[in-house]
Amino acid sequence: MKLTFVYQPVKDLKESVDFYRKLGFDEAWREGDSTVAFALPGTEVQLMLDLPTGAGPESAPGAFFGVDSLDRFAADHPDLKWVGEIIDVPGGRGGTFLDPAGNAIHLFDQSADPE
Repeated sequence: MKLTFVYQPVKDLKESVDFYRKLGFDEAWREGDSTVAFALPGTEVQLMLDLPTGAGPESAPGAFFGVDSLDRFAADHPDLKWVGEIIDVPGGRGGTFLDPAGNAIHLFDQSADPE
């Protein structure tokens, strides 16, 4: 697992993007009208702002870790408390499980075949 994003759900993407730009963060990428990532100086980790589609733990703030295969990771860790569904995301698959304290741990892979 590699820490890739600090995930921050937001209610107003434009307002949040403006806020982080004023702090001096540079936009790294954007996915439609719902997600924007910023480079965090001095690290490869990015801050990801997102308009969540739900209110469950799978939309909670937290860390996003990259794995080689989310489906294989889930199969290898059947004892984890997965929340929501493992879903298709741009470039691969995404899913969330809870740690013993109830904190969301988000995982994703980039397993989709490039078109």
